[in-house]
Amino acid sequence: QGTTWGLGGTCVNVGCIPKKLMHQAALLGSALKDAHHYGWNISQPVHHTWSVMAQGVQNYVKSLNWGHRVQLQDKKVKYFNIKGSFSDPHTVRGLTKAGKETIITADNIVIATGGRPKYPTHIAGALEYGITSDDLFWLKESPGKTILNPVLTMPSFILYVSLECAGFLTGIGLDTTVMMRSIPLRGFDQANHISKKKQICFATQQQMASLVTEHMESYGTKFLRRCFPTKVEKLKSNRFQVTWKNADLDTEESDSFDTVMWAVGRAPDTKTLNLETVGVKTNSETGKIIVDASETTSVPHIYAVGDITEGRPELTPTAIAAGKLLAQRLFGQSSELMDYDNVPTTVFTPLEYGCVGLSEEAAVQRHGSDNIEVYHAYYKPLEFTVAERDATQCYMKMVCLREREQRILGLHFVGPNAGEVIQGFALGIKCGATYPQMMKTVGIHPTCAEEVTKLHITKRSGLDATVTGC
Repeated sequence: QGTTWGLGGTCVNVGCIPKKLMHQAALLGSALKDAHHYGWNISQPVHHTWSVMAQGVQNYVKSLNWGHRVQLQDKKVKYFNIKGSFSDPHTVRGLTKAGKETIITADNIVIATGGRPKYPTHIAGALEYGITSDDLFWLKESPGKTILNPVLTMPSFILYVSLECAGFLTGIGLDTTVMMRSIPLRGFDQANHISKKKQICFATQQQMASLVTEHMESYGTKFLRRCFPTKVEKLKSNRFQVTWKNADLDTEESDSFDTVMWAVGRAPDTKTLNLETVGVKTNSETGKIIVDASETTSVPHIYAVGDITEGRPELTPTAIAAGKLLAQRLFGQSSELMDYDNVPTTVFTPLEYGCVGLSEEAAVQRHGSDNIEVYHAYYKPLEFTVAERDATQCYMKMVCLREREQRILGLHFVGPNAGEVIQGFALGIKCGATYPQMMKTVGIHPTCAEEVTKLHITKRSGLDATVTGC
């Protein structure tokens, strides 16, 4: 508990990078199970050693920390490893761990302090005996039997991180349980919006979420639905007993675990910055900094980017892009603003979910159900055939306007390598691609992505959307 980390922010240290590498470890485990179908003689059962994986992942993260430090030096950027806060609108006061003070003044100041994980304060034993995803990635020994506790009101980042963690823990052979109050992945399109007219992806809905969790359940992840944790206690065996209320049965239940991981969201790391003194306004409920379209705060020369900004997606690529554009506006005579529409993303659960654009629900809400056409298909990846893997949850759908051009509003894909699939189509959707243009695109055979170019069954028709043939 209480993991600290080096340069690179959430993504490098406790997010995308370690998560994707541990996801890869789980995928390799699945591949080993498939291997005998392809003629490989591998003795079963295979065993996973957490410490070997963790050491490799953590060493890579540390190499990235060092790489960022070198890049700063190469670009002649002065780096101060100090805790900073505002003393006036143009002055930052920094303190080293030893208490040495440094004063820095600037014409322009950018705040990009990111977020840190929260704990549920109303659950007895939660802080004393729980960890967060930040800590999970830096454990040197296996977490063993693990329960993950997400909640309803969390931001999208931690929503899918909790399922991703559960997925790779199950994939490497650990007993894993997810306790859920409600719909998994709920609120991607509600929690991450700029305005009603500017709704971005994270556009999931019950259908896609169900496919992801059904697949996880079929491969061994346990889900406790409509359950509310009430307390955590440490047992003499050094395990932790978690007690919860089952809302459907109106009963109190409990079980013991080696690790209790909380996923109750991330808070913007802004409390110690002294923002109120210099007039930088924040959302009183979320603590996030309020910015305009140019990333400017309520103080004209103070800017903010990334996870600390209100109404912005908690994604590394958007923060990087916003920061680059800000630098170009400040020093490169540019006027280009960051476009937060049609931002693609992927959830790296065992069966990945990628999306770009509007969800079906958001499209209907914005344009009306009579003006929306949804093309969809259930497909089977070629890799699944010889290995006799279940492809029930492999699914895609394209949300389009019904008008003559049939502009594509959103694309959703559940299946292997979802991020690689969606990234390419994101360009087309960003450029205003239409359904007829997609149908004129020749697919690469045999790939999962080619099925997008062959979508022809509409939900409205009620016809079977299962793909047949090669």
